[in-house]
Amino acid sequence: MLLAVVAALFAFAGVSFIVVGLTTTRSAGTQSDLLEARLAQFSETGHHIVSLTEAELSLPFGDRVIKPVFDKLGKIMTRRMQGGQLQAIQERLNLAGRPGGLSAGGFVALQLIALVVGVVLGIGIALLLTLQPPMLYLAPVVGGVIGYLAPASTISRRIRKRQKEILLALPSALDLLTISVEAGLAFDAALSRVTDKYQNALSAEFTQVLNEVRLGRPRLEALDEMGRRNKVDELNNFLQAVIQSEQLGVGIANVLRIQSEEIRRRRRQRAEEAGQKAPIKMLIPMIGCIFPTLFIVLLGPAVIQVTKSFH
Repeated sequence: MLLAVVAALFAFAGVSFIVVGLTTTRSAGTQSDLLEARLAQFSETGHHIVSLTEAELSLPFGDRVIKPVFDKLGKIMTRRMQGGQLQAIQERLNLAGRPGGLSAGGFVALQLIALVVGVVLGIGIALLLTLQPPMLYLAPVVGGVIGYLAPASTISRRIRKRQKEILLALPSALDLLTISVEAGLAFDAALSRVTDKYQNALSAEFTQVLNEVRLGRPRLEALDEMGRRNKVDELNNFLQAVIQSEQLGVGIANVLRIQSEEIRRRRRQRAEEAGQKAPIKMLIPMIGCIFPTLFIVLLGPAVIQVTKSFH
């Protein structure tokens, strides 16, 4: 049975490589010629002109092979899904920062592959441990459930981590924005200073806003979309205050100073709240680890004496 499982794994790997080969082929013709011409425009004078094939081979393995496979499988699997479900998945991926450039279809394909891998691992573990029914049938089910839920759990952790990173980076970014605007810089130039100084999730969002503004999108609309895209209350409040100040003609420097002080105050309140929760959280390790050891040390000799007296 173990040999059968190993053979199945090799067969699955072989089929995967075949699918990779089929999905990564590129059609020749006018599209290829157009891409070749565009690549030639960006090549430096006197340097070797990079062909389309060389440009594709220079990409990382994940972007060149794995991501197209996930996207292809995702399109096949999401044909019958409703648009609202795909939009909800895409919003969660955006909140997580789109790890690996995953799309909604690619994430659904990842869940399916994780489900298959979980079932195979469950069968292999059951055979290695020589489990008997009903555990023999339960192991693949448990493995499949864990495999199916693992990608969603990973995305949830990345969302919380990214939102926390934005929340922690916001006070310092606001201080720099305030100083830059008070020194005479425009708001867009101050945002550019923040993106140059910091390298985190918040600066990446500001960079996206600046790129959208350069492409012609209204700044207020780009800022409002940034707030709805990240779903961090403090960040959304700050952006709404900036939008209202622009609409009402209020000085942006005063708004930035007030928002900076408000976010500092909320950060201090969160720290005090966490400090108040610390004693309660410390009870769990104390009850589970420290108190049993103290009972053994204090009551151990008495128990030994009582046991000897009965003998």
